[in-house]
Amino acid sequence: MKSALIVDDHPVVRAAIRIVLQAEGFKEIHEASNGNEVVALIREHQPKLVVLDLRLPALDGLEVMTRIRANDLDCRVLVFSTHDPLFYQERCLRAGAMAYVTKTNQLQQLHKAIQAVMSGYTYFSALPDSASTLNAVQITEKQMIDQLSDRELNIFEQLGQGKPNKTIAEDMHLSHKTVSTYKTRLMKKLGISSAVHLRDFAKRNHLI
Repeated sequence: MKSALIVDDHPVVRAAIRIVLQAEGFKEIHEASNGNEVVALIREHQPKLVVLDLRLPALDGLEVMTRIRANDLDCRVLVFSTHDPLFYQERCLRAGAMAYVTKTNQLQQLHKAIQAVMSGYTYFSALPDSASTLNAVQITEKQMIDQLSDRELNIFEQLGQGKPNKTIAEDMHLSHKTVSTYKTRLMKKLGISSAVHLRDFAKRNHLI
């Protein structure tokens, strides 16, 4: 029996994905709204496919994939996210994902990605050549962003959205001090001197 696990914290999105999976012949569909639930649910239900969002409470999608791989769990991961593939697609590929579809696309893209993954193929966007589409400043900034760890990138994006340290700490189950340390490190790595510049940097690079 074709089985799947949907991991997304938005009920409406989960419902839409469920409809697509049912149309693709999946009979057994499970759901999770929190990254911390995923490994246990995969062990319990052994889904063939995991449709995974990247922005999740407690444990983000990249960390979820790291745990799936570390526990040697046998499932195919399809990332379905709002994140710009320019910065996240390669990270997801390295983490073990077989497909990357952005939520801004038509659901037909999700259908195609599911069909490809279940047939043993990968499904990733053809990204533009950065040298031809970005100016010199943006290329340098993209290189800086690419050098951030997955967690640093996650926190950078949330800081860019204007979230206070305390909220980020609660959402990610980290201490306030840890988030503050990450913020200081990020500003140093990116050559940013203030929260306003941090937001401008994130916006300029389409991270928010």
